[in-house]
Amino acid sequence: MESFVMAHELYTRTNQKIYFAGLALEALGRAEKGQAVNSPALLQAERESALFHLYGALLGLCHEIAGFYRLPQAGTRRAEELLTQEVLDAIAIPEMAELVELAHNRQTWLAQLLAAY
Repeated sequence: MESFVMAHELYTRTNQKIYFAGLALEALGRAEKGQAVNSPALLQAERESALFHLYGALLGLCHEIAGFYRLPQAGTRRAEELLTQEVLDAIAIPEMAELVELAHNRQTWLAQLLAAY
């Protein structure tokens, strides 16, 4: 069994969360193929795990961007606090502008991720 060291740099934390989300999605795929008595519970657990890590990756990305631009909200615990027009009005950040646009369009993957989380 491998052991993992927790990431401390913002960019490594984002990558770590993406990796963990991938592991959860692989486990979800295995659970979907399984015939275990507790399959519904396993499916729900793996979906929630993937969602948790994907949101964490999004938050990590927001922290990276906010840290680079030295935003006062850089330490927030919720990505939604950075994905606002008010943040963009304070300083022009192309990366954040793209995320804000995606977050506010209900049909995008990002808006669906935020709604599910």
